Amino acid sequence: MRSIRKIVLIGLGVLAVVAVLAVGFWVYAVSNVEQPKYALVTQDGLIEIRDYPALVVAEVTRQGDRNAAVRAGFGPLAGYIFAKNRGGDSVSMTAPVMQERQTIAMTAPVTQTPSVGGAGQSWTIRFVMPAKYTLETLPRAAGDDVRLLQLPPARRAAIRFSGVATDALITSKEAALRAWLASRNITALGAPTYAYYNDPFTPGPLRRNEVMFDVKGP
Repeated sequence: MRSIRKIVLIGLGVLAVVAVLAVGFWVYAVSNVEQPKYALVTQDGLIEIRDYPALVVAEVTRQGDRNAAVRAGFGPLAGYIFAKNRGGDSVSMTAPVMQERQTIAMTAPVTQTPSVGGAGQSWTIRFVMPAKYTLETLPRAAGDDVRLLQLPPARRAAIRFSGVATDALITSKEAALRAWLASRNITALGAPTYAYYNDPFTPGPLRRNEVMFDVKGP
């Protein structure tokens, strides 16, 4: 009986060490992936106002629900940065992968906000290019599917959260960010951007996700 207890304790100890090593590897891997630099304007818990410089991005547009669109957009963007469908050198992977719902100009007021996961929507999926590149120095994309462009400098509000980014979780965090902005008389501009910092194999509690709005106001 005592030997069985000893074996169980040793096994638990080994599992704890493996868990610590796995977390350490994840932290190391994430910290070594380039992310866009920004200036922090203000912070309130998990909500931040940030000033971003101009960002060079590669983007594609896909239709469908949120999950289907980001999966469909990831392939051609990965093909571009890893030089699978063009000549030239590969481009380093960065984080996050960004997804934005496309809006359509209307002639009458919109009275209902589209659902996050709506199947009939159009989405832009973006990879931010490493800071060392400009539009002039980036390898040319093959064809017209992948577009290279520079986003202008912008002030953005972001709410950070962990977990698997389900439609329900994103909706709740987007609502929380909208409420926080409204309470401070800060105007959200345009559609939200959803940012995913990790691969699909990262456990939910270790994932970093964000909902962001371009903003104006005090």
